[in-house]
Amino acid sequence: MNPTRTVPTHLDPREFIATVPNQRRSADVEVLLELMEEASSQPATMWGPSIIGFGSYHYMYDSGRKGDACPIGFSPRSSNLALYGLTIGPNAEQLLQTLGKHKRGASCLYVNKLEDIDLEVLAQLAREGYRHMMDTVHDPS
Repeated sequence: MNPTRTVPTHLDPREFIATVPNQRRSADVEVLLELMEEASSQPATMWGPSIIGFGSYHYMYDSGRKGDACPIGFSPRSSNLALYGLTIGPNAEQLLQTLGKHKRGASCLYVNKLEDIDLEVLAQLAREGYRHMMDTVHDPS
């Protein structure tokens, strides 16, 4: 079984953000950092070399594979912002209809720039995604 490569690191997320070359993308990342810290009440942590995550949970699949992951997070890619954990909350489908311009992957939400979307809807998706992952999907009890 391959080891998980996306694990929390001791890298400073702000140092990583400082390396984002595009000024608009860098400004969007600062907004996302604040929005997700507030939504999760968790500090930003680097997960691997390019994902900024908030919080942590332990998982174990029926296959025996186990590890840790961040409930919500994002990665500033050159072509878009990849947002993680925001499409799974109980009201996600309804909220996504009002979010604005975005694309979806298997478990990711892709946004070109924050001015294309409603930040209040994004904050609600982040809050609900975080709570859903922590309280329902990966309930520690």
